Amino acid sequence: MSDLGAGMTVANMTVDGDRLWDSLMQMAAIGPGVAGGNNRQTLTDADAEGRTLFQRWSEEAGMTMGLDRMGSMFMRHEGTEPDLDPVYIGSHLDTQPTGGKYDGVLGVLAGLEVIRSIRDLGLRTRRPIVVTNWTNEEGARFAPAMLASGVFAGVLTEDYANSRKDAEGKSFGEELDRIGWRGTEAPGDRKIHAMFELHIEQGPILEAEGRQIGVVTHGQGLWWLQVTLTGKDAHTGSTPMAMRVDAGRGMAQMIEAVHRIAMDHQPAAVGAVGQAGFWPNSRNVIPGRAVFCVDFRSPDLGKLTSMRSRFEVEATEIASGLGLEIEIEPVGHFDPVTFDADLADSIRAASERLGYSHMDIVSGAGHDACWIAKVAPTVMIMCPCKDGLSHNEAEEITPDWARAGTDVLLHAVLDAAEVVG
Repeated sequence: MSDLGAGMTVANMTVDGDRLWDSLMQMAAIGPGVAGGNNRQTLTDADAEGRTLFQRWSEEAGMTMGLDRMGSMFMRHEGTEPDLDPVYIGSHLDTQPTGGKYDGVLGVLAGLEVIRSIRDLGLRTRRPIVVTNWTNEEGARFAPAMLASGVFAGVLTEDYANSRKDAEGKSFGEELDRIGWRGTEAPGDRKIHAMFELHIEQGPILEAEGRQIGVVTHGQGLWWLQVTLTGKDAHTGSTPMAMRVDAGRGMAQMIEAVHRIAMDHQPAAVGAVGQAGFWPNSRNVIPGRAVFCVDFRSPDLGKLTSMRSRFEVEATEIASGLGLEIEIEPVGHFDPVTFDADLADSIRAASERLGYSHMDIVSGAGHDACWIAKVAPTVMIMCPCKDGLSHNEAEEITPDWARAGTDVLLHAVLDAAEVVG
């Protein structure tokens, strides 16, 4: 069946943790940030360079590439029965503007390490295995997040995705063509037997509990609401207080409302404003326009719906009271996700087989797996990250955490892909 060494069996095999860590560090050298992390935003030249490196590594490991019209990369390792639906491993290589070295990237390069280890061990599987880099997971440059996986799952259209614009007015479609990574394959034109995504937790629970593996049973739902307030630019020194139409004041009151609404929906609900700006943004001009994005999340659909509805009512009342015009545009949404129970069981079994401590966990962030779960059995594996810090250049994990997560990924994928003798 294989070239397993003396004493090595399928039950106790592990990946090459040093090789995995070296790959993570080499990828982190592309699009470095200013404080030790990464700025490899989607469809930038740095993104193109990272894609090229991933393609080279994958082809050196014997894989062949498929590329769809959203630029998502599908690196295929053949099975003994090529007509069977493949097992997928996927995440993303794009980062936040001040992102870490592991968010998303671990999931892609762990998939690569799974294939490298399978080849090293001389294993064969009935089903093909495909390692995927989904385009524009972060949504930092082009909202919404998980854009390409959303098109793949049929919840977003190609035209919508291509029309998304960044802060400079450049469209997703134009930038994808510019960097030369648009394929010809129709998004979603693939069959998936099962999909696995390994990710850092982006929260403090696993580290605090001393657990090496998080078995992700559910994912929080999300609403992103972009609010535009229009008032009147005026001189800060000569305009009487009672005659001001201050968009900045409206934004401040609405940000406080977001916090209050989330607190009123405890437990298992969060809300914040992480992106905001007002114009003309001059120190002696009352802002006449403010734009900000509200982020509500909960694994409870009722709470998620209630938070959005209540905010829309309260924000409209605030705007009316201040004489402001208001527009609220949903720019990102997905319902709470329940991941596949059988695949979750396979992760628990793999963790126990390898002697890794584990616990069930709910993902607080959105991931490509949340969309793929709509079209195929899907599950996530999480490893700890230090202090739960993510979307920050100081994001950190240990080589041992990365290896443990990838070991479990290897075993779960082999269970799904079916090792043959």
